[in-house]
Amino acid sequence: MTEAQGFPAFEAQRRSTRGRSWWARAWVQALEDTSLDSDQLRKGRRYANSGQVGTITVSPGRIAATVYSPEDTYESVVQVDELSEDEWSRFLDQVAARAGHIAALLDGEMPHDLVEAASDGGVLLLPGIGDLDPACTCDAWELPCQHAAGLCYQVAWLLDSDPFVLLLLRGRSREDLLDQLQSRSATEPADAPPAGVSASDVLSEPVGALPDVPDLPGKVTLDELAVSGIEPPRGFAPATLPLLVLDASRRARALLNALLHGTPEPQPLDEWQDAVRLAADFPELTESLTEGSPEAFALGIQAWRYGGAPGLDVLEHTWTPAPAELARARTELVAAEFTVEILDNQLTVGADTQLRLDRQGHWHPYRLVGETWTPIAQATTDPLSALATDW
Repeated sequence: MTEAQGFPAFEAQRRSTRGRSWWARAWVQALEDTSLDSDQLRKGRRYANSGQVGTITVSPGRIAATVYSPEDTYESVVQVDELSEDEWSRFLDQVAARAGHIAALLDGEMPHDLVEAASDGGVLLLPGIGDLDPACTCDAWELPCQHAAGLCYQVAWLLDSDPFVLLLLRGRSREDLLDQLQSRSATEPADAPPAGVSASDVLSEPVGALPDVPDLPGKVTLDELAVSGIEPPRGFAPATLPLLVLDASRRARALLNALLHGTPEPQPLDEWQDAVRLAADFPELTESLTEGSPEAFALGIQAWRYGGAPGLDVLEHTWTPAPAELARARTELVAAEFTVEILDNQLTVGADTQLRLDRQGHWHPYRLVGETWTPIAQATTDPLSALATDW
């Protein structure tokens, strides 16, 4: 019998919940296609990124975790159908058909052609709409609720690093699968022709000179765009379509620049964060992008304009910096005769002022407006300069 496997809880972090690998994205797509409440998904993404999901236990047909919220603790479970013995036999036939499939799995990859060949044989390895069956001890009626959604988003991270997690969910551990493949290979005819191409043949081929790195294309302006034959996304007016195309071209250029010259890639953003970014860059899109609370969305736009992705991060999350970094800032503020309280990455100065440290070493000034902490100026590396901002 295949045993359950536990995975340590993820720490709070800024990470895309869409998944990096195509198979993790397919998992997320199955989750989101099943959901009837985008607000629960948005809250689930926050649970995933805030480190509130405990140890994840994966066993055949089941994933489970304790999810911690400010008001209570919940037990969330998501069930997935296991493959039958016949389906496993057909799947193993597909894996054994090409030596590269085993090597790819061991290297953390899920080959497209393996999944497609298994599907052609009637074995659906990746879940589709309705294949994820979530449950939770909370009293929410939505399926999935925000706690189960947070668990599913973190499972996508597990799948990114190890496709065997998916195979365990479908009923076979890594050890079981490899043992069965080894048994199959031991029964193959001794005179079977070797598969693949020898490494010596490949390495003996001349490589030739690599091409020069191409120049980065110039920036495109709105006036230079020619947008035709494309329907705008649902909820967007046709007049906003050129703005979306312009944004896509900017993002593509930034990614290409990172690839060509080794500059940092744009930080991955979840759906809500990307909507905030778009609205901050193109105010004309704000009405179409606003979901849930307009006040929270407006606060996010303000945080983005003052600090970009790190500004949005400190608006949504806390984290624990190195003690020396906080102590240095506190010493400077106390020397300037400020009263300071420290909690995580936040320094509260007096009754209505706060500085929030991001993960790049910048301080973001906040002021208490009513009952809401509100970003009020550009971030700076010097806490005293942040306090001296003319509000």
